Amino acid sequence: MHVGKIIKFYREQARMTQEQLGRGICSDTHISKIERGSTDFSPEVISLLTERLNINLEYELVKLNTIKKRLFAWHEAIVMLLLDEMEAIKLELENEQLIQISDYTALYQLIQAKYYLALSQPDAAYTIVQKMQRSQAKLPTYEGNLLLHVTGICFLAKQDYRTAIDTLKQIDAEEYNNPEYYYHMAVAYHWIGSHMMAYYYGEKSLRFFKDSRNFVRTIDAEMLLLLQVVFDDNRNQADIILRFENLIKTCDICNTPERKRIALHNLAYEYLEQNNYEMASKYYQASMELNNPKTMLYLLSLEGYIRCSLQGNLLNKEELLRVTEGGLRSAKEIHDQMLQIRFQLLLYKIEEQHEQYYSYLRNNALAVIRKNGDAMLVERYEKDLFNYYMTTGQLELALETASFLINKEKPLNKKEEMIPR
Repeated sequence: MHVGKIIKFYREQARMTQEQLGRGICSDTHISKIERGSTDFSPEVISLLTERLNINLEYELVKLNTIKKRLFAWHEAIVMLLLDEMEAIKLELENEQLIQISDYTALYQLIQAKYYLALSQPDAAYTIVQKMQRSQAKLPTYEGNLLLHVTGICFLAKQDYRTAIDTLKQIDAEEYNNPEYYYHMAVAYHWIGSHMMAYYYGEKSLRFFKDSRNFVRTIDAEMLLLLQVVFDDNRNQADIILRFENLIKTCDICNTPERKRIALHNLAYEYLEQNNYEMASKYYQASMELNNPKTMLYLLSLEGYIRCSLQGNLLNKEELLRVTEGGLRSAKEIHDQMLQIRFQLLLYKIEEQHEQYYSYLRNNALAVIRKNGDAMLVERYEKDLFNYYMTTGQLELALETASFLINKEKPLNKKEEMIPR
């Protein structure tokens, strides 16, 4: 059957009709049956046909038979985040025309979607997903499960965490045999505040990454597990700090600065929670030094640095205003509304413009923050507003604010410091 597919592919590439290819060799009817794999054929006929097409059949058959192997090598490189190997195999496959006639075109497209997700290009991945969903019922078992996995990651990128969980739960683990998806389950549960489930799936993914000697992804899983411990009221803060420090050392060993800056940021936040402003400032600055100033993580670290500097009196007012105004400008440049709100609130605090601060918080900021679903920020600012109204005797507004705290649905218990992959 592969022989017929190869004959047809190169005949069409040469823009020959079946009659032109078979002229003087065999009938066009016989060519048609060869291409469909519905007849026997002699080696002599095939030799003459391939000679006319100017192809080496044995070489083409070897290439066709190794496509699946190369596709799985590409997928493994993506899971391992081996960037150079990812790009090399991608280029090799893009130049392999026979993928079009192989049995693995769906697999190729789905792995291509995972490649885009690994490079933080969810829109390109989702375009492929939407196309593949139209033929989902016809996909082989493995490809069907891979489609569910890729779709779940797309929902994670869209911050639709519950739909991500519902999608990933449909995967047949025995048929799919790719425990990497446990990590994405853990991430989704983390963002909806289900820390027990996040820890359960995070541990399963950690075992997989360790067993496959996937050191970079092991860091991801360990970071995720550590963040579940952070939410434990009985946590050992000294142990958490030590574990973050060990993660940072591991990032250096594995040469993965993008994970190091997240670990530094999270460690700074832990020190800020302990009111250790000098150490928090130190690690926020260390995270910022590894980041591009025009990125969300840099600005999150900058916002944390300003908060600990303000609360710990580490900078004078003029310097605080200078760096905060710079942060606000950068937040506007990258069109991040949440960061713009946070820097604007900081400016009001630094200037001690209390009425403007609480008016902006109530009338502008909180609606956006609630819509964004960041539970930690919502709780922080709602408590801030409630305490202000109680202190100033505005009881009706205090009760209105308290109703959000008491009656709202269980929030997405986000850890703002954590940016999972």
